[in-house]
Parts: sequence; structure tokens; C-alpha cells
Amino acid sequence: MKQMIVVRGGGDIATGTIHRLHRAGYRVLVLELENPSAIRRRVAFCEAVFENTVTVEGVTCRRADSLAAANQIMESGEVALLVDAAGTAVETLKPKVLIDAILAKKNLGTNRRMAEFTIALGPGFSAGQDVDCVIETMRGHLLGRLIYEGQATPNTGVPGLIQGVGKERVLHAPAAGRIKNARDISDFVEKDETIAMIGETPVKATVSGILRGIIRDGYPVTAGLKIADIDPRKSEKENCFTISDKARCIAGSVLEAVMAWECGR
Repeated sequence: MKQMIVVRGGGDIATGTIHRLHRAGYRVLVLELENPSAIRRRVAFCEAVFENTVTVEGVTCRRADSLAAANQIMESGEVALLVDAAGTAVETLKPKVLIDAILAKKNLGTNRRMAEFTIALGPGFSAGQDVDCVIETMRGHLLGRLIYEGQATPNTGVPGLIQGVGKERVLHAPAAGRIKNARDISDFVEKDETIAMIGETPVKATVSGILRGIIRDGYPVTAGLKIADIDPRKSEKENCFTISDKARCIAGSVLEAVMAWECGR
């Protein structure tokens, strides 16, 4: 296998990149939070934090309790995940390539000193200063563009349109507390149907469609946190279990950036 690449973050967009790099022969180590808040959990390697192993489209990610265990997992042909929000393992590993795929819309500590070549996905980073390369994550004509000087498009807070439906398809927590899910990913839900409860507060579907993602049952949410995503297309149920077109596009750009750097371009 090729060299090891460290990826900070294991959400659904990050998983597209991790999956592509692994399939291209790289050993991949994912660094995650202790309690990640993924929505599209069926296609997010960060779920290995809770489940120990997660398989997405034939690639398995396994949680490790130490760097030694992580190395064994990677050598066995799987993706390794380590709970390390601060990225302290980077100093020991000294990877040649590090990718910030947290998608926090701001820099949570990644810098060019962490590896020989650093990549960040989305806004919050300046290419040539914070990292070497930034990948555009905004849907549209520039999605996946490699930026070597400057920044990605600022976050608009408005999700991409699906069948003409934009912000209405994304649900945010109406209150703080532990969520109790009434419906699961891939279920068809009707508009105004209660799909979860946060304490005594119901979370109602804003549109009818397939529940493409919902935060883990029992997760302690804060008011305003994104907690669910509904796809208004009834025919797209299988998409709940596959990497999205957006994630695949970004993944291809990351792989291009890594290989171009390896070739000295």
C-alpha cells in the first residue's frame, strides 16, 4: 500500500474522501471527536466511534484504541479511526499528507506545519497560509475546484436544492436536550409528522420525503443544531446508504491534489 494519510473528521463528506483514498491504495487514519454528530450516519465512518466498525460501500473503518492498533488495522487493509479531536497523534506520526475534512466552516487548529502537504475542505481556510490547498465544497460550477491561493466560497447557510426544496429539507433542533428518535434513516415521512422528541418538544418533518439522515438516538443536542435531512424524492431511498455525488466530486479533487503533489506539480 501507499503512504499513510491522516484525515481529520469522518462525517459523510469526509467519508467520500477517505473511501476514495483507501481504494486508491493509501493507508488512511481518521481522527475524530469523542462524540461526533453525524446526520447521514449510514455513510459516515465516524460512526465507528460508537459501533467500533462501520462499512460503507465495501470499505470497512475500524476504531483503534492506540496508534499501534491503528497501524495494525491499516496494515490489515482497513481504514483506522482514532478518537483524537485535538490531533495530538499528528506530532508522533509526522504524516506526509494531512487533510482537514471536519467541515466546521472554520479552522479548528489545522496548520501547514502538521504535514508536508496539507489540504482543507471548504471555507475557513486560506490556501498558501493555513494549508497548502483548499477544496471548494459549495455546490455549483466550482464544486471540487483546487485552490492554491485564497479561500473557498464563504458558507451561505443555505443547503443545495433538491427538487426545488432547499432550507426546508434540513431540520434543526427546536430545543436543547437528548433526542429520542421516532423514525429512522430511509423511512418515508410526511410533512408535520413527529420524527423525534427532544424532551417534551416534538421535531416535526418540514417536508414529505425520505429521511436521508438523522442524528444518533440519545445524542445531547443544542438548540439550533442540524439534526436531520429529508430528501423529497420518494425514489431515492437507496441513496441513504451510498456516498453522495457531492462527496464523490470532492473526493476526486482531493485525490488529484495528493497525486499532483506527489508528482511535484
